[in-house]
Amino acid sequence: MAPVLLAAALALPSAAVARPKDAAIDAYVAQAMAKAGSQGLALAVIDDGRVAYVKTYGKRNAQGDPLTPDTVMYGASLTKAVFAWTVLQMVDDGLLDLDRPIAEYLPRPLPEYVGQANRYSAWDTLSDERWRKITPRILLTHSGGFANFYWLEPDRKLHIHFDPGSRYAYSGDGLMLLQFAIEQGLGLDLGLEMQRRVFDRYGMKTSSVIWRPDFATNLADGWDKDGKPEPHDQRGKVRAAGSLDTTINDFARFSAAVASGEGLSPKMRAEFAKAQLPITTATQFPPLQDELPPAARKKGLAAGLGVVTFEGPQGRGFFKGGHNDVTGNTWACVDKTRDCVVLLSNDVRSETVYADLVRFILGDAGAPYDWEYGDQAGK
Repeated sequence: MAPVLLAAALALPSAAVARPKDAAIDAYVAQAMAKAGSQGLALAVIDDGRVAYVKTYGKRNAQGDPLTPDTVMYGASLTKAVFAWTVLQMVDDGLLDLDRPIAEYLPRPLPEYVGQANRYSAWDTLSDERWRKITPRILLTHSGGFANFYWLEPDRKLHIHFDPGSRYAYSGDGLMLLQFAIEQGLGLDLGLEMQRRVFDRYGMKTSSVIWRPDFATNLADGWDKDGKPEPHDQRGKVRAAGSLDTTINDFARFSAAVASGEGLSPKMRAEFAKAQLPITTATQFPPLQDELPPAARKKGLAAGLGVVTFEGPQGRGFFKGGHNDVTGNTWACVDKTRDCVVLLSNDVRSETVYADLVRFILGDAGAPYDWEYGDQAGK
């Protein structure tokens, strides 16, 4: 650790402990940001299912405008968790069944949807009949068999690399396929559903999965790993894999709702954070890496629905990240105590101190950042 990162993390707590005082959090964040070279960071703490602390640090753009709790920041793949929460509400309402194949929802076979690549994925390039076995649960657990996105394939076509449901391999295209099934099979607009079921319900007034012009008045640009600034991308299409714009105030509200279970039946809330499928790889990326032998796998690490679950000193927890070249987000929760930490950053370099920050605030929860970030965890 760097010049002590606040005296060896102020003797980092090793198990469930009382939340650090606000001033101690601020001091720790300041040293962590200095260590990472981070220009902007937003933080929220959820204590027993309630928003306990929200604070922003640093700048939202290269002009030096301050990052505020209402600054619009890119949610990146945190979108996937919000999408999963939306889907589980649909299950509660009887609109979807987690284990019914998507083929039974679609009006025609998936490969017949020609020309959808610009909005969804290259469904018309898929000839593997195993797609008919794919269910919403399989897609929410990243076990559809796809690469992250079809355009990362050498031939830029969609392929199924293993039997659907048999192993975890992170896939944005999998979430996009579930969006496609919902919109084509149920005749629903996912953007409107997420607005109604999540953003309106939880008072998230400055969140959307499609660009809104009013976001421009208080918008976070970003910094890449070399410290180069980059403007915020205006995402004009709803994408379940990652088009969320939000604020730390708003995502804190969502996190509190999830921690307390507000908005889902007890059964569906349990499914959300349940260990659905063991994770068998050394790291999250690259997604299609070889599986480890059973004895070498991280014990207790599994796919939840839209999140990753883990077993730690404080019991079951779950977390989700969000990343692009200038964005580094993380959200980690302990189920039993209903405690969470949300970290949104418009500087990707912040990710190097997230493991320390989460542990300082939550105690030793066991969030597996070595698996999430690989060699970059804690550097």
